[in-house]
Amino acid sequence: MKLERLLGLLCILASTDKITIQELAERFEVSKRTIFRDLDTLSCAGIPIVSYPGIGGGVAVVEG
Repeated sequence: MKLERLLGLLCILASTDKITIQELAERFEVSKRTIFRDLDTLSCAGIPIVSYPGIGGGVAVVEG
């Protein structure tokens, strides 16, 4: 269910420094595209999501 996945994403992002899209997709057993859509939904809801490009990059919630 999408709501459960969104809450799960938010909990994971709040508890880690950063995590890759691939890791999130594997954890929730969905496609990377679904994770991108879910992150966009969270961002539209006012959650400050930041992405880090390149090797060692990922996504995270902005602290503060």
